[in-house]
Amino acid sequence: MVFQFRMLSDENDHFVRDYEVMYDMNLLDFHRFILRSLGYEPCMASFFTADDRWERGREFTVEDMGGGDSETAPLAMESVTLGQLIHNNRDRLIYLFDMFGDRAYFLELTGAYEMPKDGSYPREIYAQADAPDQYDPSKTATAGEGSIFDEVMGEFNDFEGDDNYDDEY
Repeated sequence: MVFQFRMLSDENDHFVRDYEVMYDMNLLDFHRFILRSLGYEPCMASFFTADDRWERGREFTVEDMGGGDSETAPLAMESVTLGQLIHNNRDRLIYLFDMFGDRAYFLELTGAYEMPKDGSYPREIYAQADAPDQYDPSKTATAGEGSIFDEVMGEFNDFEGDDNYDDEY
């Protein structure tokens, strides 16, 4: 089986990546594929399962954290395949690529199908907009590619520090 994922960023509303990967790919290999796809350097990262409101569930880390048998302890990415976590369309993962900045990508299963004989996986099948900068979130939005929310709310910053503006009314 081939899984098709859509990856989005909350830092750039125009950023989209669609990936096709094998269901039996482990999370460590998926992590490495994402890094290559985005042009990122190797880094510590985690995957989390996510519910329909993007609330984080179980964590999967690059390195084995030695959590023992606890059901809530993080598991090593190498020991878990996508097929063990993803079962239905719209199942979700969060890919935390910046541990200190709590910056992440959001992945959702958009399709699953039998592998064609001529397929080569993993692969990126669609890309729109540049990926957010791996280290500096302020470099994320390039002109015309930022969040519409930031553009609209930016107008309110014009009043910041203006003593003539009375905010009681």
